Formats: sequence, C-alpha cells, structure tokens
Amino acid sequence: MKRYLPLNIILPLLCLSPAAAQPRFEISFAASAHAGPITGRVFVALSKTEAPEPIQQIGSWTGQTPFFGSDIDELKPGVAAVVDGAAPGYPASSLKEIPAGDYYVQAVINVYTQFHRSDGHVVWAHMDEWEGQHFTRSPGNLYSEIRKVHLDPAAGYDVKLEASKVIPAIQLPADTAWVKHIKIQSPMLTKFWGHPMYLGATVLLPKGYDEHPGESYPGIYIQDHFELNAPFRFSERPPANGGGRGQAGYQFYQDWTSDTFPRMIAITFQHPTPYFDDSYAVNSANNGPYGDALLQELVPYLEQHFRLIRAGYARMLTGGSTGGWESLALQVYHPEFFGGTWTMYPDPVDFRRDQLVNIYDDDNAFRAPGDDYMRPERPMMRTAEGQVTQTMRQMSQLEDVLGSHGRSAQQFEAWEAVYGPVGEDGYPQPLWDKKTGKIDKQVAGYMRDHGYDLGAYLKANWAKIGPQLKGKIHMYVGDMDNYYLNLAVYQLEEYLKTTDAGATFEYGRPMKGHGWQPMTNGELVKMMAEQVRKNAPAR
Repeated sequence: MKRYLPLNIILPLLCLSPAAAQPRFEISFAASAHAGPITGRVFVALSKTEAPEPIQQIGSWTGQTPFFGSDIDELKPGVAAVVDGAAPGYPASSLKEIPAGDYYVQAVINVYTQFHRSDGHVVWAHMDEWEGQHFTRSPGNLYSEIRKVHLDPAAGYDVKLEASKVIPAIQLPADTAWVKHIKIQSPMLTKFWGHPMYLGATVLLPKGYDEHPGESYPGIYIQDHFELNAPFRFSERPPANGGGRGQAGYQFYQDWTSDTFPRMIAITFQHPTPYFDDSYAVNSANNGPYGDALLQELVPYLEQHFRLIRAGYARMLTGGSTGGWESLALQVYHPEFFGGTWTMYPDPVDFRRDQLVNIYDDDNAFRAPGDDYMRPERPMMRTAEGQVTQTMRQMSQLEDVLGSHGRSAQQFEAWEAVYGPVGEDGYPQPLWDKKTGKIDKQVAGYMRDHGYDLGAYLKANWAKIGPQLKGKIHMYVGDMDNYYLNLAVYQLEEYLKTTDAGATFEYGRPMKGHGWQPMTNGELVKMMAEQVRKNAPAR
C-alpha cells in the first residue's frame, strides 16, 4: 500500500527554493571602472557600523568585522562573481554563521597582474602600487558603495553589489631640505618577474649636508615594512596631541638637527614584492634576487647620488620585527659589507622556535605536542600580560581568506614566499596546511638547508664568517614579546655564547612586549656613530 505525505507538509516544501535558502552575494564591476576582464580576488565585508567603511575594517589579525573572499578568473564587466555559503570567511568561517540582523555591506576587488617569470612559471598576483600590499587602499582596485541590508542566513538572501569606484593613485610625500625619496626600476627583479619592478629608499640628510659638499658620511640602513615616512619618523613639527610616535619623531628631529649630534645619513628601503610588503632583503626562489638587487643596484645608486662612505665600517644596520630579521640577516650574510647591527625584536631567527612551533620536530602548527586527549591549541599572539589574543589556527584561517596560493600578503605566507621552495603550480609551497596545520617536513628542511634559519646558518658557517662578525651583533627583545619572538633569540644567544662573537643581548623585563626598545633613536644613532669611530681606518 502506497503512503502519501499530507498536504500540510507537501505545500511548504514546494514553496522552498534551494537557491533562495542560501546566503549569497553577487559582485560585479562596471566597465567604466575597469574596461577589461579581471583576474584577482573579490571580497565582501559585513559591518554593524557604517564608518569607517566596511572594507577598511577588514584584514586585521584581531579584527571583528566578518569578511569573505573568492577568486575570480577573467571576470568580465557586468558579470557577477558569487560569494556564498561555501566561500571562506574570517572570523566567521561561513556566511551561514552570520547572525540575522541589519548590516552595512561593501565589496572590494583585488586586481592581479600576470607575471611570466624567468624561472618558467606563470603566476597571477597583486602588483604592489607603492601602497605596501594593502589591497583596500591599492590604486586601481575597485570597490562598491555601502549598502544597508537585512541578512538572515536561515531564510536566504541574494544581495547584488557593483564595484564602480576605483582607488586613486598614492600621493607620495614631497621632498624637503632634510628628506629625499628615491624610486628606481630594478633590472634584476624586472628580468626575474618579466614585469617592471621597483626599489625605493627614503633618505634623511644630516645637518650641514649642503654646506659641506666635500664631506662624506656613514650610512644607517634601517630595515622595516614598507614605509614612506622619514627614517626614525623624523618630524619637524610637534604632534598636535602630544606623546606617542609623533612626540618621539619630533624629539628625534631635535636631536638630529642639534649642533653636537653625530653626522650620518639615515636610509629606509622600500622593496615590496607580489607576495608581501617587503622582500626580507634576501634572494629567494619565489620572490627573486632581492638581496642582490638591494646591495648591487640600490645601495650603489644611493652611494652615487649621496655622499655616503663606501666602506663596510661605515654601513650600520637596524630594524625591528620584520626589519629585525632583515638587519641580522644582512649582517650575517654580508659580514664585511656592513659594520654592525642593532637588531630589535626580530622575526624568528631560529626555526626551532618559529614563534612556538618547532618546524623540524613538530607534526602540526595548530596544536602543541601531546596525546590524543590533551593537545591544546597553540597561540600565535598574546598581550604582554600573557592573555592569548589569536591562535595559529585563526591566523591561518585569515590568510586562507585573504588569498589562495600563498597570496594573502600576510605573515605566515610571506615567510613561505621568502624561505620556502616554489610549488609545482609556481606559487610558494606551504610550510603547513592552512586548514589542518599539518607541517610539510620537506619544506622545513628546505628552509634550513638554504640558510634562512639564521641560527642554523651561523652554526654551519661560523668558521668562515665568525671572524668578520666579532662585535657586530647587538640584539634587543622584550621577555613577553607579543608573538613569542624572544624564544628564538634565547636560542641564538645560547649558541653565540659558545663563540667569540662578542654579541650583546638585552631583554626587557618585566612584561615588555613587541616593539620594546631600551634606548631612544637618538641614543641608538650615537651608539652607531661610536662603532664607526672605533672601526674607522686611521687618517
């Protein structure tokens, strides 16, 4: 005997549309904004507040504004890309998790460039437009108007957005009597990427530079993220609100321009790549010959156009965080080219402590070693008091949303682009799976064997480079660095104590976090000037 469902059950089922029951955004762009097809990545941001703009609220490691992303391939004007419940998101992993309510929504399209590299690979990535790989303010990227909508994932919705606006060109700072801005095309990098590539520098001149045309000066090479501000945040004006970096920049101006201050030239580099806002100042399989380009193209250009002393004893290094790793790496890789480094809170300098991960021995980046019943989530970021604010899993989720194939322009994938091998698809090979945390030991071995683990590199090469490094390494880090970077510094100090390096280490205690520096920038320059004086050849 056949059984039939009663009408009171059948009729509601017939009224449901599978498409209507799904959360869905359709994002297109206007031909007036971009005439041809776009390959890149489209994002939609959902905010409870209209200001700042929703797209300007996304991308932060600890941001609370949900956003979702999806790749687009040769998308034509007027054709919609879909971001639906299957698209990855952060901090909510899916549109299906967004609570019902009213939201301000906005879309942005990160436009990619095709690169035909000299290694034979053809890749698509965002070409930095001198904004430092920040896609929400990158010239040429597209974005939509803000719309206020009611969203209910249970009921489903289909919201249409058009990216009709174009982010304008960056307004570069003007040169002044003190500060000069340099941007040059790099032949080496252009050849590698098959596309015009650029290097830059911001130069701070000493007092009396124009009045003494016969005088040459030592150089301070400051390593940092992409930065167009003056070195050491030199500022001729006191801050309107007082305190903070503005006050420090004004104090440094007063030091720098005083009659008794050492006369040196301070320089910050600009070297963004298609994978990050900074190349880490080394050659790499994915980024290309940035180390060679900086030392063989940019530094000679600077020494030709400014009166810098062209000798290792007069080239000083400093930097913090990313710039900290770079300052140490440049000194270690080129022990005679530079005369000393004052390295602050560097990115991991020993990969047995890649933050809290031992990339050689651990099998998973997300969970600490332990048995099946007790494997806690591994933190990535903390307050100086120790409160965890983000985990390795959450940071990996963020990068997975920001870009596929290592194109997030965020920290973990930046390291993979610098230190790791090229994958079969032409993009950086991941050190760990961004969804599971499983570590690829072949990638870890590659990073060590190609010299990017600075602690391992020093041990393997100390007999050769040690004599040129004596008295040149000075390191500073807080004991509660927010990213656990102090742990790798401890490992490096332990090794260097067994040598005659004469390296110095200083730890901020108690509860000193990321960014701790025990001296003012004026005091730092005086320390460098003393190093130059001590090592200068007799006249």
